[in-house]
Amino acid sequence: MTEDFKGEERYFERNTGVAIDGAPISYIVALAAVGAVLAFIPFSVVIGAGKSFPLSQSIYPLVGWVLGPVAGALANGIGALVGVILAPHTTTIPIISVLGSAAGGLTAGAMLGRGKRNWWWLPLALTYVLLFAYYVWRAIFLNGATWGAVLFGTLIDWSALLLFVSPLRAYFASLIGDENPKRLAIGLFCGTWMVAGLAHLVGATAVYHLVNWSNEAWLAFAPLAPLEHLLRSTTGAAIGAGVIVGLRAIGLLKPTHATY
Repeated sequence: MTEDFKGEERYFERNTGVAIDGAPISYIVALAAVGAVLAFIPFSVVIGAGKSFPLSQSIYPLVGWVLGPVAGALANGIGALVGVILAPHTTTIPIISVLGSAAGGLTAGAMLGRGKRNWWWLPLALTYVLLFAYYVWRAIFLNGATWGAVLFGTLIDWSALLLFVSPLRAYFASLIGDENPKRLAIGLFCGTWMVAGLAHLVGATAVYHLVNWSNEAWLAFAPLAPLEHLLRSTTGAAIGAGVIVGLRAIGLLKPTHATY
């Protein structure tokens, strides 16, 4: 014997608790702490500055994909701020490090805007185009660097910019949201190359405004920059794949604007 029970349809929603832009504060604090810890680990030498890049640069995009644009920018900014205070050996100019990290989280989170946020990438794209134009103008017309040296030296910046303004931006975001681990890894690698490259553009433009290195310096770091960025993207993909697969496996509450 069976009985049918009928009644008013009910909807159940998991409570995020205290949240910022749909991301629980506990998540923001946790990822900010991870960024601060990774800031202690040198990644590569900054030519002419006597400093080094922190390993935390590899996860700036990941934080944006996990938390969303606003919360991702906040978590990255807090982590970078703690890092520049406690680990100055991996910081060139503190405020630039914080701004670059925040830009990485914001840009990553805005890659696949949904609903009313589907235009968020546009002002970011315009900002990056203007930054790159200023960067190249200052190098060539103000400081006398050659076109070849500058284009070679900014390869990671203009390649990231071209990817971001193209349909590949949304495609990479869709791969990050894919359940297939291989497609996820490809999306993480390509997305990290793009987002970390734009975060690099923010920092590099600001530093160059202050330092104005010569054509010889452009030629010195140009061959190394793509290799550094390749390692940065590979590390970001490896860490990101483990984190996202783990988050999916344990069924942790997904922030409202997460990409994964």
